[in-house]
Parts: sequence; structure tokens; C-alpha cells
Amino acid sequence: MKIAILAGGNRQQATSTLLARYVKKVVEQRSYEVDLIDLHKEPLPFYSPDNGDVPPAVQRLQSTVKGADAVVLSTPEYHGSLSGVLKNALDFLNFEHFDGKLVLVCSSAGGSVGTSSLTQLQTIVRNLHGINSPEWISIGGQQRNFGEDGEPGTEEVKARIQRTVDFFLALAAKVRQH
Repeated sequence: MKIAILAGGNRQQATSTLLARYVKKVVEQRSYEVDLIDLHKEPLPFYSPDNGDVPPAVQRLQSTVKGADAVVLSTPEYHGSLSGVLKNALDFLNFEHFDGKLVLVCSSAGGSVGTSSLTQLQTIVRNLHGINSPEWISIGGQQRNFGEDGEPGTEEVKARIQRTVDFFLALAAKVRQH
């Protein structure tokens, strides 16, 4: 099974990107194939339906998500919403990229939790005909500490992420069968 991960942070060490990288590591430990697109390292042009040419970065985004069996979206929470970088990326995608695929949403917020961005992402996923995972990952405040090895700073956060990823992968396999 192939999993696509979109990291929607727009900073070098965005904790939402660190979270996405840790999710990637957990998924790979479960012997699944993963392709992570870091939108900070692989920026996209502004979406415009008037543009005729599809740049290589957009082609990679579209083929990665279309070729995936399930998708993970990770965003910082900015002013109670998802990042503009991730929203822009999602604007380049449509039904053919998400239809019938399970999607896990993740956020990192400066406050205690980032549920506003997760709720908005789930609305977008629903409108793209994706299937929202009933579990999500939100880290905030002190939970946003990552070690130099890229792992979350506490065993509690690691265990919560691993438990959620395992649930997501099991459900994605069932969805894929149908």
C-alpha cells in the first residue's frame, strides 16, 4: 500500500513538518511505501485555473496523490485555520486524486490544540470525495518538542501518534479492499 504525505508548513523546522516526517517514519516501520512532499522544500506556484502549463512540482504533487492508496495531510494552525501553502496545494487536486481514499489529518498549533484547522481540512477532504479518518493527530504547546533525531520529545506523544497511524493504516487497508 502506498501512502502520500503532504507537509503544509512553510518554515525550515515547522513542527507540522517534523510531525509529518515522524508519521512517515512510523508508516515505513510498518513496511508501507511512503512519499512525503514537503511544501517548504518543494514550493508550488499560486493556483490559477487560467494557467495552461502544469509545472513539474504540480505534476509531482498530482501523480503522488493520485498514485497513493491513502493520504496524510499535515498543517500548522495559523489563525484558526490551515496553512495557505497546504490550501494552495489542495487547490491543484480534485476528485480523481482523493475519490474513495482514506485521509488522515494532522496539525501542530502554538496553543494547546489545533482542531479548527483539522475540522476545515476534513471539510475539504469531504468535498474532494475523500474519506476522513475518524481519528486525527493534533499536537500543541509543549507537545511540539522534537529531538534532534526527529522523534517527538515525549513517549506519550510518540505512543499517541503510533496508535493513530496504526488505526489509520488498518482502516486504509479495509477501505482499499472495497
